[in-house]
Amino acid sequence: MKQQLSSLNFADLLVGQRRVKQTFFSQIDKIIDWNPIRGIIEIAYTKGNKATGRPSYDSLVLFKIELLRTWYGLSDGEVEEQVNDRLSFSRFVGLGLEDVAPDSTTVCRFRNILVEADLYDMVLNEINRQLEQHGVIVKRGAIVDASITDSPRRPRGRKEYEIVEDRDEETGKLKSEKAMLKEKLKPNVDGEARWIKKMGRLHFGYKRHSVTDENGLVLAEETTAANESDIKHLETPLKKANLPEKTLVYADKGYDSAENKEILARMKLKSHIMHKGTRAHKITER
Repeated sequence: MKQQLSSLNFADLLVGQRRVKQTFFSQIDKIIDWNPIRGIIEIAYTKGNKATGRPSYDSLVLFKIELLRTWYGLSDGEVEEQVNDRLSFSRFVGLGLEDVAPDSTTVCRFRNILVEADLYDMVLNEINRQLEQHGVIVKRGAIVDASITDSPRRPRGRKEYEIVEDRDEETGKLKSEKAMLKEKLKPNVDGEARWIKKMGRLHFGYKRHSVTDENGLVLAEETTAANESDIKHLETPLKKANLPEKTLVYADKGYDSAENKEILARMKLKSHIMHKGTRAHKITER
């Protein structure tokens, strides 16, 4: 019997959303009209020549790579590697056998162009509108998750920084802000990115708060500095996702707070946020 969304736990959903079926993106070109999507993208991005004289990549090639990165939860470096290594990926984005995928820096810059021009949400809404129209997206449940995206313009050299641990509260964020003050003055360093330590690894970049459906298709996103606490970034991406009333919303314990439960109640959404354990009440496996 097929498992229903309401009976799955957050871990099951999170694993499932990383596995968008290959048959989906092999057929997507038959479903999607890419012309309006190209039109939105090329308000800010047009194909031309780089400073080196080499031609830049077509806007749809870059956008489809961004879709793969989002659907599979990959970093910019990982999606570059996957497009080069997997024939199904390279076919989907429109590259031939002899073509080389755009490097991670190009992918990151393309995404930043769309974000800075306020076009990222617009183009995501257009593709989701078409997918929903064809019945590919069915908003029965939604998953909110945060992931780290590294910036290619990180500080270099042997220097010490105060690093905020992932999910530290606002005090940790403020310490990190002070630590980055001098680095922001350097033109080659990304002034909006921040340091964070996650699972023992240091990252300099951004945090993406994504709302996805049960198949892993992204409905909406909010991008913040990497050191921002998850707990304060639930409402904005949910508003962008425009979920129907009574939709089940799954999220890990990083989003657990009384305020967020009130937000979901006000939006008439059903909370399935994991609860934080306490010393008095530890969470046990069932």
